[in-house]
Amino acid sequence: MKTSLVAIVITFAGISSGQQATAQPQTQTAAPAAAPTQTQPAASQPQQKKEIKDPAEYNAYVGAMQQKDAVAKISGLEAFLAQYPNSVMKEDALELLMGAYQQAGNQAKVIDTANRLLAANPNNVRALALMAYSERAGQKWADAKQHAERGLQALTSMSKPDGVSDADFQNQKTQLAALMNSVAGFSALQLKDNATAEKDLRASVEANPNDVDNIYPLALACLTATPEDDVNGLFFIARAINLVKDPAGKAQITKFGHAKYVKYHGAEDGWTDLLALTATTTLPPAGFTIKQYVPPTPAEQAADLVKTKAPKDMSFAEWELVLSAGAPADADKVWSAIKGVSLQMEGTVIKASPTELQMAASQDDIDQKRADIVVTMGGTIPAKLMPAEGSTLDFEGTPVSYTPTPFVMTMEKGALLTKTAPPAKKPVRRRSSQ
Repeated sequence: MKTSLVAIVITFAGISSGQQATAQPQTQTAAPAAAPTQTQPAASQPQQKKEIKDPAEYNAYVGAMQQKDAVAKISGLEAFLAQYPNSVMKEDALELLMGAYQQAGNQAKVIDTANRLLAANPNNVRALALMAYSERAGQKWADAKQHAERGLQALTSMSKPDGVSDADFQNQKTQLAALMNSVAGFSALQLKDNATAEKDLRASVEANPNDVDNIYPLALACLTATPEDDVNGLFFIARAINLVKDPAGKAQITKFGHAKYVKYHGAEDGWTDLLALTATTTLPPAGFTIKQYVPPTPAEQAADLVKTKAPKDMSFAEWELVLSAGAPADADKVWSAIKGVSLQMEGTVIKASPTELQMAASQDDIDQKRADIVVTMGGTIPAKLMPAEGSTLDFEGTPVSYTPTPFVMTMEKGALLTKTAPPAKKPVRRRSSQ
């Protein structure tokens, strides 16, 4: 557990409890003080001053509270709680005891006292915050998230202790909220609740915009969500790169962030600008965006291919792309160039008979073991030359027709080629499709 974060809770407990202890004991006979309720007064109102009616109880409390030595304070407070288990100052004494145990370095007793506080008041914000952070350190994600969320809810109705200024009280609440948002968000991320993680971690980052321990998990929450929140995620991953100090960690985060940026944007242009922006800008500015790369459709790929490449120079996979996905005019241009022309190709045998070969001539169809060419042989294949299914061979054929979907080209006048024949077209992949 980070000492600085625990200190936020412990210091706040000491301030509030110490201020509430200023009430003098009442020597006259008075009705017993009502036991504290679990319902907190409105945040805008100071907490009503608590008064101990019994002088002996008052002296026991003040004597324990004023001890400077942690061990002496623990002893005094434990004795007070044992002797006056229903004291109006029970919750305050437990908060002081929690701080004393922290001062003494007894973390187990800090947690034990936090549980005692929650038994006395389930809405005690400081106890909830300590439990949440301790459970995060122990990777008890569900418990940490639950305690942090309860603490955030209780914080909204937390009353201002008597004698604490509005500014100090608000500052303490802000720090507690940032701590619990951090715990709730990080725990939600481990539980794959990305929506909650993004919401809570964003609140924590807004409270402390230079804490890379919250900024990097926020980036991960955005970039691993379904659907991904890429624009915010890329902003915060770039921000994390600027803030992380460890060279190895910086290199790893940079590699991850750059890959995510290129995947989303389609190129690395603008990446260095994003790094420069996030070096000094803590949150995405109004209107901030990153242009998303949208891959061309198969029809657009086919149109571009026909504009830049002659049909005779295309691979079989490129013919297949144009003939199956291209506009009619583009398909007609390619088909008119290859129909009736004897072609020499290389392919994988899907099925073979003496008079017909079913071949896969594009790498995609080879991988899928799907025939994209049916060749009627010009003569019977001798038994000793019959190709085995799955084997690779060079062959010749003349296109006579095709079916666009699923694509199959029909050839006639088929023949097996010898190794001395001219080089055949090699299988390549079709271009990416949506």
